[in-house]
Amino acid sequence: MDDITPQKRPQHDEVNPSSEKVEAGSFTENVHDNKSIIDDTSSYHRHQTTTGQQKTRQIPEHLQIAKPENVGYSPRMANIGKSIGDFFGKALAPVGTVLRFLQRRTNLTFWIILAMLIGILVGHFAPDFGKEIKPLGDAFIRMIKIIIVPLVFSVLVIGIAGHGDDIGKVGKLAIKTIIYFEIVTTLALAIGLIMANLVKPGVGVILPVGEDVSDIEKLADTGKTSITWAKELFLIVPENFFIAAVENQVLAIVFCAVLFSCAMMKADRKSKKFMLRINESLSQVMFQFVGLIMNYAPIGIGAALAATVGANGISVLANLGKLIGCLYASLVIFVIIVLLPIMLLAKIPVLPFCKAIAQPWLLAFSSASSESALPLAFERMREFGCTNALTGFVIPCGYSFNLDGTTLYLSLATIFCAQASGMNLDIATQLSIMGTLMLSSKGVAAIPRASLVVLSGTLAQYDIPFEAVLMIMGVDAIMDMARTSVNVVGNCLGCCVMARVEGSFRGDEWREEEEDRRYQKYIDEQQKAGLISEDDNLSNVVVLRDENEKSTHH
Repeated sequence: MDDITPQKRPQHDEVNPSSEKVEAGSFTENVHDNKSIIDDTSSYHRHQTTTGQQKTRQIPEHLQIAKPENVGYSPRMANIGKSIGDFFGKALAPVGTVLRFLQRRTNLTFWIILAMLIGILVGHFAPDFGKEIKPLGDAFIRMIKIIIVPLVFSVLVIGIAGHGDDIGKVGKLAIKTIIYFEIVTTLALAIGLIMANLVKPGVGVILPVGEDVSDIEKLADTGKTSITWAKELFLIVPENFFIAAVENQVLAIVFCAVLFSCAMMKADRKSKKFMLRINESLSQVMFQFVGLIMNYAPIGIGAALAATVGANGISVLANLGKLIGCLYASLVIFVIIVLLPIMLLAKIPVLPFCKAIAQPWLLAFSSASSESALPLAFERMREFGCTNALTGFVIPCGYSFNLDGTTLYLSLATIFCAQASGMNLDIATQLSIMGTLMLSSKGVAAIPRASLVVLSGTLAQYDIPFEAVLMIMGVDAIMDMARTSVNVVGNCLGCCVMARVEGSFRGDEWREEEEDRRYQKYIDEQQKAGLISEDDNLSNVVVLRDENEKSTHH
């Protein structure tokens, strides 16, 4: 590259300063002393200052715009406007005081519980109105889906590529995670089968004879064609990243993010740091996005519950109360005899863990959607003691491989349908059903109406009548709340267990990440309060760490 060699600087009385030039190779550049060339046609540059004073303008008279006279309101109109503003300010002051008081004394959990109660009452006493406001609940789920892809991708890239260059470490984590998920989901299937045989919720149930089961047959056909090993493979390896993003295929996004992170590890240092900064900024914006959406959560959850109760009615609980009670009891038993011992063996603090997952669990239970709890699960597990790499990898993978509540429900519902049809399945057949569900339940996250599709496909494979599914559909939303919430708990626990296995649970790496997050939050709060300016050195610190070097970049 040619060096820039300035010519001899002319005196001010010899040459106009605007005509100074510097030659650089084949380029000729105009330069000024403490000034820049500004196009006078730009209103923005016209008002810029160089030495703290307003630049003088010399606009030809025929191009100038005359100043209009009598601009603004008359004094009488201004007084009327001020009076109206003061009146509304005083009238709304008590409302603002109440809102500020509630903001200090309450939290999101309080408002979600309150919204659930109001939604149940509205659905019971005004069922038509409850069904009409269902779009408000659907809007909340859609808003959550907006942020899933950028959030999962950015968090996973930062977690993997931002902490070293060991690609083999990612593969070892994946193998350990899948083994753990398979063990836990197998135990969930076994508990569902055992409870179905002990309680026998389908015995004595009268099936609706002569009902149209064509819709169930379509679901069964979907299950047969959708759940194959090839389909399972292509759920992981997408045809196109953007198609996977549009369809919210979480497992495919994880696959792309892992490959992208591995490529970053092998790239040059400058490119890696540049991409890390982009993904770090994206993740920070997405978590702020989550905070905005969570303000709408009580409204969306209340509307969704009102629609559910309004459509089905509380009376449906009495018709299939035995099945619903058996499912809830089975999930509680699963938590007590499987998840709790895992917590104790992995030395996970039980009460702090329950406190950390309280909001994600409540959000999943009230909305009956695992996706709605994903952003909060990320945030709470990072605060609890899991590193970015583990949180970004384990929790999204759990949405396809570790659906504990759903697998337990599928085994229980399959035996229920057989019992309601008067079929007495032997142990060998039940174990075969268990093996089928072990494979087919892994793809439920990517199939619409997933649990019913898998259930119908399993019934068709073992020649069990479809009429019982019609009864289950009436209470599926109520059971979906329980199994979804247990899915979230199982995924959060799996994240903590993998962190303990990897030796990073509340370790040095997590401590550094948490200190960085707290420091950045502190800087943001100080800037919002006006105590630190954006030009202050403290606000421009970005810490990038890896295993070999720790450096602070300004």
